[in-house]
Parts: sequence; C-alpha cells; structure tokens
Amino acid sequence: MLSTPHKSHISGPHSHGPRSHGLWQATAPAAPATTALGGHVSTDIVIVGGGYTGMSCALHLAEAGRQVVLLEGREIGFGGAGRNVGLINAGLWLAPDEVSAALGPDHGERLLKLLGEGPAAVMALIDRHGIDCELERNGTLHCAVGASGLAEIREREAQWQKRGAPVKLLDASETAARLGTSAYLGALHDARAGTLQPLAYARGLATAVVKAGVTLHTSSPVTTAERKDGRWHLTTPNGSVDANWVVVATDAYSTGPWQMVRTEQVHLPYFNLATQPLAPGLLRKVLPGREGVWDTKTILSSFRMDRAGRLVFGSVGALRNSGTAIHKAWARRALSKLYPELGDIAFEHEWYGQIGMTGDALPRLHTFGPNAVGFSGYNGRGIAPGTVFGREIALLIKGEKTYAELPLPVSDVTPATFRRSREAWYEAGAQIAHLV
Repeated sequence: MLSTPHKSHISGPHSHGPRSHGLWQATAPAAPATTALGGHVSTDIVIVGGGYTGMSCALHLAEAGRQVVLLEGREIGFGGAGRNVGLINAGLWLAPDEVSAALGPDHGERLLKLLGEGPAAVMALIDRHGIDCELERNGTLHCAVGASGLAEIREREAQWQKRGAPVKLLDASETAARLGTSAYLGALHDARAGTLQPLAYARGLATAVVKAGVTLHTSSPVTTAERKDGRWHLTTPNGSVDANWVVVATDAYSTGPWQMVRTEQVHLPYFNLATQPLAPGLLRKVLPGREGVWDTKTILSSFRMDRAGRLVFGSVGALRNSGTAIHKAWARRALSKLYPELGDIAFEHEWYGQIGMTGDALPRLHTFGPNAVGFSGYNGRGIAPGTVFGREIALLIKGEKTYAELPLPVSDVTPATFRRSREAWYEAGAQIAHLV
C-alpha cells in the first residue's frame, strides 16, 4: 500500500495567492465548474493530476470511448501548468546529440522526433477544440550572450538541421530587428515553436476533457493507493475510486502516494514579472513578431509578449523573503539595458513557481505497479512534452503501443542526492547573482 499523510495546506510557491499564478490567473478564461470527489466510484482509468499530461491523456482516452476519472488535488493548472512562461518549445534543454547519446539511438531519436513535433501537436489540439489561450505561432528565439553563447546556438542549429528541423541561426542584425534590442550576438530561430497563455491552455484542455465525457474532480488529493482484487483502489479525503489503470501525472508538485516523484527532482525556482501594456509605438519595436525569447546564460532570462501587449520578463529565483526585492530590482535593471526606452514602466503582476529538475535533465517514465504509469521530470519544458507524453500513455492504455515502443525506457525512481541543500542553494544563489 502506498500512503503518506496529506497536507491540507501547502505554503510558499505552492499556495494559491497573488504570487502563485499572477498574470495568467488574471487573464485566463474560467475553468469548467467542478466539485470534490464524494462517495465511491468505479472506472476504467483514473488519472491523478490536472496539468498538461493528465488532461491530454484524459482527452485522448475519452475520445477513444474509454471511461476516465481525473482527480486534481487543488485546481486545474495549479502546478507548473499554470505558472510557466508559456513557451511552446520543441525538444529539451539538452542539445539533440546529448539526448541521443544519453538514451541510445533508438530511444533518443524517438524522443527527439516526438518532442520536435510536440508544438504542432499542441497547436492542433488548440485548433481542434477552439481553446482561447493567446496562441502565437511565430517561433522562439534562443539568444546568444557572448562568443560562447553564439557557439552554443550554432552547434544546436547544426544538430537540429541534420534531423530536418526548421531552425535557423540569425546574425546580430537580424536578431536586433526581431527583438528591438542589440544586446545579443545572434539567435536561433525555431519555426516549430510559439507561445501561449499557459493557464488558459490548461483550463481549455479541461473544458475539452469534460465535453469528451471525463469525470473531473478538483480539491481531491489522493491520500492512499493500493491494489485490491486485481484493481487499484485510491482514496481522497471524501471519496474513493476503483480503477483498472492509474496514470500518475503530478510531476514536480507530487504529494501523497507518489511523493517519491517529487523527491527525485530538485526544485529550481523561477519567477516572472509582467509590465503594464506597452504603448503602440513601443509594440512596433519591442518583439514585433511576438516570439518567445530566452538567452544562453546559466542563470537565464526569458521574455515574451502577452495578447494585451504586456512584456513578461523572468529568470531563476523565488519571489519571497529577501528575494522579492532583489529579483524585482534586478529585473528593472536588466530590462533597462535591453530596452531603455521602456523607462520606469510599472510591473502589474508578479509570480513564481518551481521547475522540477532531474539529475541528467532528462524526463522519466516510471511504473508504480501493475497498470500504474507516469511521465515526470520536465526540466522546464512542460507544455509540448506534457501534451505528447499524455497522448503516449493513452496509446499504451489503449493497447496501440507497448512499453518498448514508448519514447523513454522505464526507469526506477531514484531520489536526488542532497536535494534540500541544493534547492536552498539555487534560491540563495539566484539572489546573489541578481544582487551583484
């Protein structure tokens, strides 16, 4: 039996407040009406987690006529799905050749192909279900800081192009024209990628899931999970579910029976600040193509535009305690260097969350017993991978794929070493870097 005490309140970046979802909470369409699980239900598949992976899996299964119950401990998009920057990236943080070397040519190239096509899968779902999530299809720009950064993106271009990907290295002048700043020596443009409003995408998937016939319960954290008479039996504070299959889609915010998924990951805090809407003249200069942007620094910066013309600017760090003032002051200095014409523009929203980092920056495929499976460890790349990994689990459950045909090999859960001290160092180190 898998069980741990459930905490009814989680403090810090996990709590729901003005710094948990920020701009995305303020501008996302409403989620479908839901209630907590009460009483006992029986189903074919129970999915635990209301982020991209869980929603995508539920949607693909329901559209195939399968009976699905989805349990979310808090609310739709509460974890990383409602807090991230909103870049629909192709691939992983690792360069393609590194992925292939780490996983071997079969799994490595299979994973690269799947994730390379991931943004197209996201956009197709958005189109098919009419999800209002501020989708932009103009790609992303990975910007080079210094000569080493330029060499890095040049190598990434070569590795992706030999796999047929539509990526192109832009020189300094082309980069400046796209960004409206001459701060970078070049940029790698990925035409496959784009941006969206991440919480709106999660809520839109939830609406599609409910329309497809999934029974969706929020405020229903799973407290125990055990096998009884060849089926899974899950309990929540006010109810229980029996199912043939369990899909664990809780990732970096895992608690309860699958707390081990959390312990395998080191949390890296990431914050975002959103300006007030830019004036029309500024919008013609600053990111006129509305690409999503991030740079090659170790403690990176990212920025993109939302539909109303707010510039969303972020970096590593947590907006709590002394970090709040330090990171906001750094952001204002950094923005003034990139775009001095913004002047003393006001920040309207601020929020942060946690990126779950695995030891090798690769995602994981775990099994938790017979007919219990989950992907995790997105390492800051959750939108497209979460969507296509959810679809992959659906194919497995439907019998259209075997475990051997999935994009990752099944692996054991291995707790991260010195996890708590590393997490404390990441938070403190980001403050030190942004202070000096």
